[in-house]
Amino acid sequence: MATSQPARAQSAAATSAASRRRFSWTPYLFILPHLIFFTAFLGYPFFYGIYISLFNFDFLRPEFRPFVGLENYNNILFNRSSIQFTDFWHSVGNTAWFLLYSVPPLVFFALLLAVLLNGRYRGRNFFRGLYFAPYALSVTVAAVLWRWMFEQGGLLDTYLQRLGTPQVSWLGAQPWAWIAITVCTVWWTIGYNTVIFLAALQDIPESLYEAAAIDGASTFQQFFSITIPMLRPVLIFVITITLIASANLFGQPYIMTGTQSRVIGTESIVMKIYDEGIAQNRMGSAAAMSIFLAVLLLILTTINFRVFGQTEQE
Repeated sequence: MATSQPARAQSAAATSAASRRRFSWTPYLFILPHLIFFTAFLGYPFFYGIYISLFNFDFLRPEFRPFVGLENYNNILFNRSSIQFTDFWHSVGNTAWFLLYSVPPLVFFALLLAVLLNGRYRGRNFFRGLYFAPYALSVTVAAVLWRWMFEQGGLLDTYLQRLGTPQVSWLGAQPWAWIAITVCTVWWTIGYNTVIFLAALQDIPESLYEAAAIDGASTFQQFFSITIPMLRPVLIFVITITLIASANLFGQPYIMTGTQSRVIGTESIVMKIYDEGIAQNRMGSAAAMSIFLAVLLLILTTINFRVFGQTEQE
C-alpha cells in the first residue's frame, strides 16, 4: 500500500505535465478578432505601402507602373535636384518645430492638471470631465473653433484691437501660426494625457506621502522624490504616444491655414504625403515618405525608451 502512493503521485504529475503541454486554441480565439483587424487595417497596408514605394505608382494608370526600386527614396532623401526633395525636407522641419512646440506642454501641463485634479475637494469630478470634454470633439470641430478665434476679425483679434494692441496675423505668419495651432492642439488633446496621469497618480500608495511628510519632506520634495519616480513608466508611455500623435499632424494646419500652409511654413509631413499622393498622383514617392515617417517614429520611440528606461533602471 505504501509503495502505491508514490506511483500514483508520479502518475498524477505526469498527467498534469501532459495536460500543460497539450495545445489549446482558446487563447488564440480571444485574440483572433484583434488580429484580423490589425492585419486588415495595419499589417496589410504597411507592407502594401512598401510595395508601392518601389514603383512609379499611379492609380489613374494601372497599366503603366514601372518598377523603380529605391529611386523614390533617393528622390526624397538625397537627390537635391528632384521635385520632392526640398518640399519634403521643409515639411520634416515644420513637423520638428511642431514637436518642440506641442510635446512639452502636452506632457508637463497634463501632469500638472492631473496633480491638481487628484486633490480632495468639492467638485473635482466636474473639473475632471471639463478638462477631458474637448478630447471628445473631432479635429474638424476643434480646428474650426480655433480658426474662428484666431483669424483676422475673429474673437481674439477683436478683443486685442479693443485693448489697443497692434494687429497680429495669427494664421498668416510665423511664429504666430504655430502658436495658434499649438494652442488648438493642447486645448483639444491635453485631457487624454491628463486622464492617464490621473489614473497612475491614484495607484501611488498614500503611505509613501505620509512617511515623507513625517520625515519633513516638503510638497515639492515629495513630488520629485515620490511622484515622478513612481510615474516614470507612465511618463514613457505618454511621451511616446504624444510624439507619435504630434508627428502625424494633419487636421489642424489643414483647416486653420488651408492652402497657404506651404507658404506660411505649417505644412507637416502627413500633409506633404497627402499632397504628393492624392493631389499630385505620385503614390510611389508618397509611400516612400510614409515609410520614412514610420522609421523616424520608430527611432524616436526607441530613443525615448532607452533614455527613460535607463534612468528607471539606475
